[in-house]
Amino acid sequence: MELTLMFVILFALLIAGAPVAVALGLSSLYFIATSGMPSLVVLHNMVNGINSFPLIAVPFFIMAGHLMNTAGITTKIFTFARATVGWMHGGLGHVNVGASVIFAGMSGAAVADAGGLGNIEIKAMREAGYDTDFSVGITAASSTIGPIIPPSLPLVVYGVIADTSIGQLFAAGLIPGMIMALALMVMVGFYSRIRNYPRDDRFEFRVFLRTFVDALMPLFTPIIIVGGILTGMFTPTEAAIAAVAYSLFLGVFVYRTLDIQRILRVSMETIETTASIMMIVAASAIFAWILTANQVAQLFANELLGLTENPTMILLIIMAIVLFVGCFMETIAAITILTPVLLPVAMQIGIDPVHFGIILILNLMIGLLTPPVGMVLYVLSKVADVPFERCVIATAPFLVPLGAVLLLLSFVPGLSMWLPVYLYR
Repeated sequence: MELTLMFVILFALLIAGAPVAVALGLSSLYFIATSGMPSLVVLHNMVNGINSFPLIAVPFFIMAGHLMNTAGITTKIFTFARATVGWMHGGLGHVNVGASVIFAGMSGAAVADAGGLGNIEIKAMREAGYDTDFSVGITAASSTIGPIIPPSLPLVVYGVIADTSIGQLFAAGLIPGMIMALALMVMVGFYSRIRNYPRDDRFEFRVFLRTFVDALMPLFTPIIIVGGILTGMFTPTEAAIAAVAYSLFLGVFVYRTLDIQRILRVSMETIETTASIMMIVAASAIFAWILTANQVAQLFANELLGLTENPTMILLIIMAIVLFVGCFMETIAAITILTPVLLPVAMQIGIDPVHFGIILILNLMIGLLTPPVGMVLYVLSKVADVPFERCVIATAPFLVPLGAVLLLLSFVPGLSMWLPVYLYR
């Protein structure tokens, strides 16, 4: 009864608009109080929840993304992507996807991609005669690549909660991220043929070479981060610190677009974002402890296995639950709540924790493109100056290729697991 009321209080607070950390904390505190346990348990578990070395990577990856946006590096990335794939039919749509792939290796957050590149991409596509709906839709869809291709903030949080190697998770995201990009480019090509969207320009090696040289130093950022982690030179935390140092070097000494005021503003934005994430992680730690202590995951697994013993059906049910929660809850909060409950079930039917992490995050990324929460849609609504409802309709067709990739990755685990197995096992 106490567990049931805890969940009722949690969802009632979320529906009422309470911050996720507050909802998790108060519902957990209710259970602790009614169970007769000392309230010190709450503080102990909350502190332990954030007392994790890998979590140090979170503020540094956030800061690196903010520095890239503030220093104007996103413009150079977009220009290079335009010279590389802009010659294709519906060129700027392909540029949109290509720029997101490159920026994914720097920021690791869908909202940062949508807010940073989105403004440049939508403006350029409107000026070239593309429909606003198409421009918003492909920008929203391509931003979901960011948390799949390393570095990835959601994968860092998942790795900490699931006690899984973050290096292996980063390696597992590379191929799925490229498959997502390919699927979206196929969709762009389909739209371009139907609506007769133009090629941006013919390919010129001279222009390509010039933009490549201009973007060369920013392009080293994902090489430093991903290459350093996969070769064992850096831990993910050290790679995040190196990314910040390199971003500062580019912004202050190379391009000279960062001054002390901008750096201080970026620092404050990073502190605010990090604080909200850490509060969620801390509050979810006590919530997860309660679930574990009361064997909720095992009870859920028994109930699910009581419905069917077919692993395919169980995986589909898990995916449906994640997608439903992702429609209503912010990504980090959803990870912290769902992982302790669903991961044991997934492992019981033979799914590797690394593989499960990839399909969990991709599923939640699709949730970012769906109402009523849809954080990416809210960002693009402001960037493109269009109503939220119109963003929802514009993005809906692009859920088809993303859903197809999710199913492909779910039932062909080798696409996610080949690289981590090759590098780490």
